[in-house]
Amino acid sequence: MVRRSVLFAPGDEPEIMRKAATSEADVVVFDLEDAVAPADKAAAREAVRDVLADGAAEPERCVRVNPVGTSAATDLEAILEGPRPDSVMLPKTESAADVRTVERLFDEYDADLPVLSLIESAAGVLRADEIATAAATDALLFGAEDLAADIGATRTSEGTEVLYARERTVLAASAAGVDAIDTVYTDFTDTDGLRDETAFAARLGYDGKIAIHPAQVPVINDAFTPSDDDVEWAERVLDVRDRTDAGVFEVDGEMIDAPLIAQAERILERAEQVE
Repeated sequence: MVRRSVLFAPGDEPEIMRKAATSEADVVVFDLEDAVAPADKAAAREAVRDVLADGAAEPERCVRVNPVGTSAATDLEAILEGPRPDSVMLPKTESAADVRTVERLFDEYDADLPVLSLIESAAGVLRADEIATAAATDALLFGAEDLAADIGATRTSEGTEVLYARERTVLAASAAGVDAIDTVYTDFTDTDGLRDETAFAARLGYDGKIAIHPAQVPVINDAFTPSDDDVEWAERVLDVRDRTDAGVFEVDGEMIDAPLIAQAERILERAEQVE
């Protein structure tokens, strides 16, 4: 399952949720947390249930519940008793215990769903490795805005104030073999800025990025889709590898060794996933 673009839609806006589900996003998140005012939570649960009942097969349909310790249990009761999503997003995940709590709630409804764990606090960053290895965790998502608020940092366009946390999250995800999804780019009108930031996230090793507007999705998908040139290079590398016994060999004037072979394999694997 590829998760290049993860598009959020407010859980109390049925038409926006349905429109998001027809976008090119790989994952659509029906949000019961930040996007919904406290007084509207109950109505949002019903709206999400109705949209899930539409039964669309694509994209992956995820529901962001409220954090453990608030109304996560109530949210899960609402969405697991009816047509179920493909995954559940857990905000403000601060430990593997939070994920295990969600797993226990799943068990009450005989559900077995992947959990997308959102890392957006100092505690979550410091425990990212244990969160990533929790049995139900299938992806780590990095939330820079909430993290900055949690630690009292000032957000900048350069992002140096959250760079350590951003790198630690992707390292934890990679070590555990789960997806790493980068933080949102909040100015959805700034296509050039989004393109640059997404390219940087891809260089860090992220697999995808959060989107808050459908217009961001094509830019994000493009950044996490191997280019034709990359695919052709990878094919040449693996072709030579298959025809030689040498541990190091030359392709296009470049010396190729094990790390570059692994990179070529990842490029072709990703290209196959997004076809």
